[in-house]
Parts: sequence; C-alpha cells; structure tokens
Amino acid sequence: MDVKQRPRMGFAAEKKRRLSAAKLFKAGLYPAAVARQLGVSRQAASHWFALWQTKGVEGLRGAEQTGRPAKLSQDQLQRVEGLLLQGPQAHGYATALWTLKRIAKVIRKNLKVRFHPGHVWRLLGALGWSCQRPERQARERNEKAIRRWLRHDWPCLKKQPTNAVPC
Repeated sequence: MDVKQRPRMGFAAEKKRRLSAAKLFKAGLYPAAVARQLGVSRQAASHWFALWQTKGVEGLRGAEQTGRPAKLSQDQLQRVEGLLLQGPQAHGYATALWTLKRIAKVIRKNLKVRFHPGHVWRLLGALGWSCQRPERQARERNEKAIRRWLRHDWPCLKKQPTNAVPC
C-alpha cells in the first residue's frame, strides 16, 4: 500500500485552514464537504466541526506556537547569514571551509548564544544553506596536459580505438 504524505504546512497556514473551515461550517456545509474542499481528512473536519459547535471560531484558532522558543530572532538569523557570507577566513580560520563546529563558535562569539554543532545544521537549513563539500584537486593539476592525454593517449588505450587520432 502506497501512503502519500502531504508536506507539512506552517503553523500559520494550518490555523488559516481551520478558520476557513469555520466559515464553511457557518455557511451550512457538512464536515465531509469541508474536508473535500480543504483537502483534509474527514476525521479532521469532523473534529473541527465538533470544536466549532462547542467553542465557536475561538476553538479553531488553537493555541499559539508550541514548542521551545527560538534562540535567535529573525534579525539575529540575518546577522548569522551575514557572518557566514564573510567566510571563515574573516573570522580567523586558516581555510575557507565552514564546519558546524566553526559556525557554532562564530555564533557564540558574535551573538553570545550557544548552539551545539549538531543543532547548527537545523539553523543552516532555516537559512536555506546546504552541505557542500569542496572538490579535491591536486595542486599540481595541469589542465593542458589532461586535455592532451584525453585527445591523444586515451583513444589508443581503449579496446576499439577511434580512427580520429593515429596511435
């Protein structure tokens, strides 16, 4: 059985959908019709209908944002992004490579907020950053010699050499 999971909505979007359901209930629609119209399960619509009947629209507003409050405000997040865009070398590191540990130290130094390096990953995700590893290349790499080898030597080494270059 293939189960489709709907992508999670934000807290505000879910609240907006519940309030839309309240308007539809007030207009006389049954929970099954509301479920179809809003793209939710009939069970969810029935639950909302029961809340709406007992507590009214206030019952569908729900609680405020749940969970632990964020350690950084939106302004601080933007500041973190600005610090990251400066690069690690601007913060005293020898290489141009950000690590989670380094980012945690920069945040602690500049914003006085402690983050475990494992949780810095979530912070980067919220900023839209992703993991990117630098390509490893030898310092002695010679692009001209590589192109020459690919054009002249490689065809001769293949099982069926091409006729383009004489071996």
